[in-house]
Amino acid sequence: MSLEITNLNKHFADKQLGQKHVLKDVTFNAENGRIVGLIGKNGSGKTTTFHCILNFIKYDGLIRLDGKEINENTYNRIGYLPEERSLMPKLTVYEQVRFLARLKGMSNQSIKDEFPKWMDRLGVVGKPNDKIKSLSKGNQQKVQLIATLIHKPDFIILDEPFSGLDPLNTDILKKVIFDEQRRGATIIFSDHSMSNVSELCDDVVMINDGRIVLNGPIQQVRDSYGLTRIIVRCALSTEELRAVPHVLSADRRKDGGVELRIEDEKYGSEIFNFISKGSYVRTFDHEPPTLDEIFKEKAGEKNE
Repeated sequence: MSLEITNLNKHFADKQLGQKHVLKDVTFNAENGRIVGLIGKNGSGKTTTFHCILNFIKYDGLIRLDGKEINENTYNRIGYLPEERSLMPKLTVYEQVRFLARLKGMSNQSIKDEFPKWMDRLGVVGKPNDKIKSLSKGNQQKVQLIATLIHKPDFIILDEPFSGLDPLNTDILKKVIFDEQRRGATIIFSDHSMSNVSELCDDVVMINDGRIVLNGPIQQVRDSYGLTRIIVRCALSTEELRAVPHVLSADRRKDGGVELRIEDEKYGSEIFNFISKGSYVRTFDHEPPTLDEIFKEKAGEKNE
């Protein structure tokens, strides 16, 4: 299921400003079967974009799923994990999942068949008849994720899905996301961890001050910034590396390597020859900036 957003604009009433322009001509696609990372600072418009896609709020612009407007039938093909978890604490785990799954058109028998598989798949610590309020926050989040995915949606929206999860459960969720992609689902999620986005996503879209400032396949976005970063492990000290021609900075990393920032990628081979001088160089990795570095650069820009 593909998503097409064209010239999306959203205004909110503001007591001081009158109208606050939150989304400004936002345009991007999520192609069928791909994973898209929607990134940006707090307040940049990520959740508002999700709410527009789901028709929770009115907006100006065009949003289409498989070329059509979202309607009642479309909703049953969407799975949505909100940033603010919205479980009912007095229900049991099974009652909560059944309630939300029934809203997506699942039969009671289908829910009974699929529910235990998902409890096991996500490693939920708790029993079907446990009250939601008795579970830890991490396990409550897993229950909400079951409700998001149990009906096998074709289009999945995950708003900060890793928030509050420990590393082990983060890995479990990552596996589930890849499994859902292999099943054929299109997935879009927001996250503040650029390492998660780099690991999981095919494409990245960045919103800053309501505008799109990055949009495209992750490697293509990184390559557009040039190969201005070199990771090196060699016999030279950090001070000696700083003195190499065309090196702007040299900083030692915790893994023992030294990260060089260089003037231009064209100097890569010259720097390699200078450092090696015919001797052994354990590592010379010539790379574009990381997504984290690009994010920090773009988030600091003022977009008029």
